Amino acid sequence: MDKKLIIGAVAAIIIIALAAFTFMGGSHDSDPTHLTVATHSNMAEPEAGFNPLTGWGCGHMNYNPLVQSCLFKTDKSGDIVPDLATDYSISADGLTWTVNVRDDVKFSDNSTLDAKDVAFTFNTAKDTETDLDLTNLKKVTAKDDTTVEFELVEPRSTFIYDLRYVGIVPEEYDNETYGEHPIGTGPYVLDHWDKGQQAIFTLNDNWYGDKPYFTQINMLFPEEATWLELAKSGQVDVAPVATSALNESVDGYNFVEKSAGRAQGISLPYIEDTGKTSPAGAKVGNNVTADKAIREALNVGISRQKICDEVFSGHASPEFTSVDTRDFANPNAKVKDGDVAKAKQILKEGGWEDTDGDGIVEKDGVKASFDLYYPPDYLDRQSLATVFAEQAKDLGIEVNLQGADWDTIYLNMYSSAAVMQQTSPDPYKSIYQQYHSKEIDDFYMNPNLYSNSASDALMEQAMHSNNFDAANALWAQSALVNGGGWGPAGDAPWVWIANYNYNYFVKEDIDMGEQPDGLGNDFLINICEWTRTNSTA
Repeated sequence: MDKKLIIGAVAAIIIIALAAFTFMGGSHDSDPTHLTVATHSNMAEPEAGFNPLTGWGCGHMNYNPLVQSCLFKTDKSGDIVPDLATDYSISADGLTWTVNVRDDVKFSDNSTLDAKDVAFTFNTAKDTETDLDLTNLKKVTAKDDTTVEFELVEPRSTFIYDLRYVGIVPEEYDNETYGEHPIGTGPYVLDHWDKGQQAIFTLNDNWYGDKPYFTQINMLFPEEATWLELAKSGQVDVAPVATSALNESVDGYNFVEKSAGRAQGISLPYIEDTGKTSPAGAKVGNNVTADKAIREALNVGISRQKICDEVFSGHASPEFTSVDTRDFANPNAKVKDGDVAKAKQILKEGGWEDTDGDGIVEKDGVKASFDLYYPPDYLDRQSLATVFAEQAKDLGIEVNLQGADWDTIYLNMYSSAAVMQQTSPDPYKSIYQQYHSKEIDDFYMNPNLYSNSASDALMEQAMHSNNFDAANALWAQSALVNGGGWGPAGDAPWVWIANYNYNYFVKEDIDMGEQPDGLGNDFLINICEWTRTNSTA
């Protein structure tokens, strides 16, 4: 298609989107206590509605606290502290967690929250198919009005994150209607939802915390291509910044950067192609990436800093293990990168040489060539894939870029490389699910089928520990054990590349309060502290 036609089509989409938002009430009105925010892909419009039991807010540890509260919350220091809960205890064997809940909280429909609502929420969530994994939860029982008992199948040190990220719903829950008419204990209620456009939230009169400054929140769900123009139009108070706009400035807006531990990198199939297929019929294994010399050379040879500068304009930092910024990181599992000569030597020692002079090394007649899948709708991942492929070529490795939808990516993840991202502060998701050995199940966690028994053993010990500090030490050790492990200095099953911050254009008169570090994806996490500074309201 002609470039001018493409630009014209994008411009038309932006104009239509802006007009739609204005028509639907999305424009910034004269009431200073009304806030208009545009959401990013990690806070996308929920297809099943604003229901925490069907995925709203829970999939990537990005819990939006507008409508539902949780038993625990994250404070300014990043610590997990009670919210609807008052305290908790863990049995000596780690199998029973007892949580005491507040007795002074009402839902938005005026019913009183009690332990039965909490038990119902978790028992229902356990049996509901979402990204929230509660398979280790045996059952939940309300012992009395304020005491809830959680029985686990096996001890799990990370269960506190499940208590932190599941929004509580009332026992009188109707799955058919709840998503569009949610009832919760959060500071806001859903006033109305214009599907495909925006959701309007107004104050919950039964909110038990300090009254928020903003009495109405207009949440827009725009395409990434419109983010910059929305900010330039002045119609939003907060808009995400796409990678293509990282060097832009907008009059009347501050450029606000929020860390989130958002690791982006390349999953490399870990096992050889022996003709196996997955239950869904997907091909399994790749004879190029299954060779450690290829994986090790890529980790050592690419320059993560150059990619951060080129793709993210410096708004990212090099990432090596996917959890570099977490308490359970292992700095010894990193490698020194940007060393092309060393990478080529690793390939040569591994039997990979360019014998035909085409610039691509081969071994036993097999070219060092593989496909790399990425979602083209995510401009950051598309750019990362492109620059990674360019740097890999300098090492003598050919990377063939394949833009595709997520269904296609998941169908090919066991046999081809894929650009992936993780942001979870929960080591069960970011380490155990990502790196622990598993059966071929077509689930996107551990997409390269990495397996290491010594690393598995340490992860299992960490899971079963009742001491969080001890568990963190075990998680860290699992990255590098006996010369192996999931870090690049070990088995190198991934090439993690960048820790990309979340960036926002925020109107100069918006004070976002003090937010916890490392949770920049959930920019509304402390919405009750937000104010508009130049207003007398």
